[in-house]
This record gives sequence, C-alpha cells and structure tokens, in this order.
Amino acid sequence: MIYVDAKGVRIPAIGLGTWPLRGEECERSVRAGLEIGYRHIDTAAKYDNEPEVGRGIAASGVARKDIFLVTKVWNDALRDGDLQRSAERSLKALRQDYVDLLLIHWPNAAIPLRESLKALASVKAKGRASHVGVSNFPVALLKEAVEVCGADLLCNQVEYHVGLSQRPVLSYIRPRGMMLTAYSPTAKGGVGSDALLKRIGAHHGKTPVQIALRWLVQQDGVAAIPKASNQDHARENFSIFDFELTPAEMAEISAIGGDDRLIDPTHGPTWDPA
Repeated sequence: MIYVDAKGVRIPAIGLGTWPLRGEECERSVRAGLEIGYRHIDTAAKYDNEPEVGRGIAASGVARKDIFLVTKVWNDALRDGDLQRSAERSLKALRQDYVDLLLIHWPNAAIPLRESLKALASVKAKGRASHVGVSNFPVALLKEAVEVCGADLLCNQVEYHVGLSQRPVLSYIRPRGMMLTAYSPTAKGGVGSDALLKRIGAHHGKTPVQIALRWLVQQDGVAAIPKASNQDHARENFSIFDFELTPAEMAEISAIGGDDRLIDPTHGPTWDPA
C-alpha cells in the first residue's frame, strides 16, 4: 500500500468509491473491498447509500481504527445548523461515532463560504469528524477558504484522470500540505482504450486501468477512489503496489493532460483552465 501524508495524517492512497452503488450491491462491495485490503472508503449523503456502507464495514470485521472513512455534505445543507444536522444524519446512517474526513460536496454560491466553513469546523471541534475538507473547489474558492476564511482543510476531492489536468489545484494545495483525492480516476473506464497506457501496461504486465491508477497515486499528495461493484475489478484496481512507473513513463502520461471533464453539473463552479 502507498500512503498519502497530509498535515501529519496518513491516508491510504487507493480508496473504494461507492457512487452510484446502493442496496445489497453496495454493502457487498464495501465488505469485499475491505477483505481485499482497501482501508479508505468514500461515500456521501447524496449517494443515498450510507446505511449500506455502514453495514458493509460492520460485516467486514475490520477494526474501525484501521479504516479511513469519508463522507460529504450536499450543497443544499451548507448553512450553519443545516450542515451539522446533515453530518449527524450521516453518522447515524453509517452507525459511526465519527468520520475520518467530512467534506463539503459542492460549493454553493448562494451561501456564504465563511458560514459553511465555520459550521464544518464545529463538527470537527465536537469530534464528529477527525478532519475536514472540500470537494469540487477550483483554486479561486480554495484561496477564499484558506486565505480569507482561514479554514484548516485536509483535502480537495476533484475529478482527476489522465485526460483532465488538475495542475492549478495541485500547485495550490501542495505547498500547503493538503491532499487531492481523485474521483472518476479511470475516466469511467475510458482509460482502458488509451494507446499509451496500453503500451506502458504491456511493459509492466498491467492493464491500462492499473497504469492510470498507479500514475495518480505515484504523484505527491494524490489519492484515488475508483468505484468497483465487481470483485475482480476491485482486485484489479488494488493490485498496483507491486510495480513502479519510471520518471519517463510518469512524464509521458502527464503530458496527455487536457480538459476532458466528465462531471460538469449546472451547479458546479467556474473551473480552472487546463
């Protein structure tokens, strides 16, 4: 396993994403993922699967202290009071006393960011979240959160894969000791057809998906949370710690760059240029 070290916190660099899993499929996926070796589990209030995630954790038999559990507050619950209540509902659904990381899922321009961050910090102060952060924040909002509001953020979770550059975000968070968690890290499976990843994969005896994930977690301060409902895919995604990409291979993959954004809802912020 590779770990991300952020602000003195050690986080497994490969996590298990759970969107859009629900019901028995979600519970089974979480339980199986923990049995495979995953120790970083990601969910959200909006995913409507926190009870299943909680049951999967309980059924796995893995000690809670060994799991880095993440959930998120949706953007309609970012007012002071609403955010705390959302966090409590998530904890009840997960059957947990705390989460390791609580994130603002998406920014909401209609609610003052300072108010949301103050509410987020209060959840941490009560011990209901060990750490706090944000998701889908471009650099302008990160600057407002950190430099104007003084927020102590551990993480920014954003879409990140070989076809979508996040250089501006990475350049901002790294000097500040923060981490980036990449969602949709395989571009919804699209990396499987990339010729460069196929060529590099053939050299290492790995699939293009494994090369794409290894490229992410081999970067400084980057974790990835691929979703896999199929146990074979979950094992494939996790089997990336027995090889290392060369500096030349890392550079080749990084050069793909681009602005191939797959998640771009109308309520999203103004994104950083590629």
